[in-house]
Amino acid sequence: MLDKLGARIAHYRTALGWTQQELADRIAASRTAISHFEMDLAVPSERTIVLLAGLFRCEPHALVANTYYPAAKSERLPAIAARYTEVEKELCLLEHDLNIVAEFDGANDHRWQTSLLHWQDRLLALHASTDDTRERHILEAALHKLNHMCERHRCGEESHLSHR
Repeated sequence: MLDKLGARIAHYRTALGWTQQELADRIAASRTAISHFEMDLAVPSERTIVLLAGLFRCEPHALVANTYYPAAKSERLPAIAARYTEVEKELCLLEHDLNIVAEFDGANDHRWQTSLLHWQDRLLALHASTDDTRERHILEAALHKLNHMCERHRCGEESHLSHR
């Protein structure tokens, strides 16, 4: 039996805690378009399916599999979709750098201090540029962790977030 694509989209959206407007903003669509997709009143384009798949962390074909999505459109879908945001990528790189700094317990090396200060600047810039509430909260947590790391490694008073 075939599933309804609209119900699947609504399920993924609500699992992420997003409103229809929040999902619409992420894929440059209207809230009405999202509503129509979820009620199966409109069929999303291939572009929209790829964007939705990326946001939902699945492949485009998996999103439409066993649904009423037209086979001709399904055949034109790419095999994979981009799944990660700039913020997620940067936080992964930050975590890698923090793990390296942590390996050098008590490292007062100027290189690590410079790296930590660079990350503070980068995260503050990302925080200022994102409109996504979830990503803002994640960045705030990362900035807090980074500030704590700077205090531990004595990066200097000018690096503390409270002074920025």
